[in-house]
Amino acid sequence: LASRKGVGKTACLVHIGTDQLFREKHVIHVSFSSRVDHIVSWYEDIFKEISKKRELEDALDIHNDIVKNRVIMNFNQDGISTDQILRSISAMITDGHFAADQILFDGFDFSQASAEDVAKIKTFAGEHKLEVWFSASLRGDEPCFDEKGYPNELKGFSESLDVVITLAYEGDHVKLRAVKDRTSEELHDMHLMLDPKTLLIARE
Repeated sequence: LASRKGVGKTACLVHIGTDQLFREKHVIHVSFSSRVDHIVSWYEDIFKEISKKRELEDALDIHNDIVKNRVIMNFNQDGISTDQILRSISAMITDGHFAADQILFDGFDFSQASAEDVAKIKTFAGEHKLEVWFSASLRGDEPCFDEKGYPNELKGFSESLDVVITLAYEGDHVKLRAVKDRTSEELHDMHLMLDPKTLLIARE
């Protein structure tokens, strides 16, 4: 998930993670922010909104069940290598007996990473049968995107990225567009929008 800072990438990651939690999957949310309290708040707010919309019975019991399947880890990317991060995650999975199904790398700075770093994460995911999502705040000069909508900052990592989705304000919503999937690098509209007020993803 790629965009300038503050457009809604973390909210989208929380949606992806919450969807897995509702499916009784286990999620590790890796944050590179200095604080993680806002991430917990997003999970809580999105769960409340979903509970209201679906009129969930026993919402508190459901909430308590899914929270047990979520771990939030925090790193400073400046002071740690990719190998160290992966060792910590591996220890959580093996020594911590947390059978993760998905890892969310929130706020991963691709400008500080190499193609080898991202390839290592992809290899790790394959070995542990994990689904991995990144959020990338684009920090480069304008234009951020090429003529096909692909983020210029991510071009050096293309071989390791199966799916690339961009976010941008369009009217009073945030529009999501897929600029790469597993079979194509053509820009196509996902017909998905993010409501910045509720943080909920809604179809057009």
